[in-house]
Amino acid sequence: MFWRVSIGIAAAQLSYRRRQTIVSTLGVALGVGFFVATSALMSGSEQDMVRRLLDNAPHITIKDEFRAAAPQPVFMAFPEGAVTLSSTKPREYLRGIKNHGAKVEELSQQPGVIAEAALMGQAIVRYASKDASAGIAGIDPEKERFLTTIEDNMREGSLMRLKTSSQGMVIGRGMATRLGLGMDDLATVVSPTGLVRRMKVVGIFRTGNLLLDEGQAYMLIKDAQVLLDKPFIANRIRIKIADPDIAEDIAAQLEARWGYRTESWQEVNRDFLGLFVIRNVITYSIVGAIMAVASFGIFNIISTIVMEKRRDIAILMSMGFRAADIQWIFLVQGVFVGLIGMVLGWGIGLVLLQMLGSVEINVPGLMDTQRLPLAIGFFQFGIGGLFAVSSAVAAAWFPARKAAQVRPVDIIRGAT
Repeated sequence: MFWRVSIGIAAAQLSYRRRQTIVSTLGVALGVGFFVATSALMSGSEQDMVRRLLDNAPHITIKDEFRAAAPQPVFMAFPEGAVTLSSTKPREYLRGIKNHGAKVEELSQQPGVIAEAALMGQAIVRYASKDASAGIAGIDPEKERFLTTIEDNMREGSLMRLKTSSQGMVIGRGMATRLGLGMDDLATVVSPTGLVRRMKVVGIFRTGNLLLDEGQAYMLIKDAQVLLDKPFIANRIRIKIADPDIAEDIAAQLEARWGYRTESWQEVNRDFLGLFVIRNVITYSIVGAIMAVASFGIFNIISTIVMEKRRDIAILMSMGFRAADIQWIFLVQGVFVGLIGMVLGWGIGLVLLQMLGSVEINVPGLMDTQRLPLAIGFFQFGIGGLFAVSSAVAAAWFPARKAAQVRPVDIIRGAT
């Protein structure tokens, strides 16, 4: 019975100041709606960017280099000695990963793992008196289509034509446009050692990544070995695993075992991934400020009711209502505003998501037309609703506590 009476009193007091109640409720609803839409947009864009990173590059890359320079033998023999060396000449070693074939075979036998030996280098692509610097990637087309999305991004030709064409290469749309190259045209490729080869364009891709589209050329690893004068050498082992989240741990294990510098996709993109944290902090701080402003509205309306209803509070307490009961009545008002604002906010959030989902973005020369990436899930609605109710209750707590401290004797005496 008490609960019904308390809820009825709370509802009556809120309806008495209808305009202020509506404004406060809309403030909460807008905060929830913007939180839902912004959170879905931020999460969607983050997932989309990570997906692009994972699709366009291997999860783990083993390089023909070492993370730290090899120590001089004298320092290894006398680690605690007071020894100084000057003008030392570092030891030179043959570049390339030793036994790369056996390592690739061992990795490929593990479930869910795709491994490929590759040779990376630089060259100049020349056509019609125009030059373009290009990163050369000597690959195995059969495995490359599983390691990256180059095959899916082909606009003309095919990555698999590298296996059937003599001295073929696949280039990006940006490079093709810059040099005026088309399918089956012969371009001159000049290596850093001065070796010149004529190579046929057997495929043109477009990823939307300017660096790849204008500066990357793919060819068979044996053709790259001849061009770069590195016979039977591979300077990269590129690996894709079933669970990208554990790439960092696996990379550390491979580096500890074989000694070569092994980089996971998280390590390569650590600075870039760190921007997501900063962006989310800024975004949620702004949305939190909106909710804080809405909370002040709730605080204002309940404080006003407490000031106006001091005599009614005294009468209720003289009728047997305890201080905790009075406090509960005003807390219920905050809960009412929070719950109604939460439901309305969910509706506003759904409308905003529909509007954002219909927006098309087209950046000429950079990417194809696409829609804004959205990640819609229970998380956004649950956290937004919890934030709304908790902020409403927190805003109602202080005036409710003040109402519970009213002394009915003083109020009644003052009124008489």
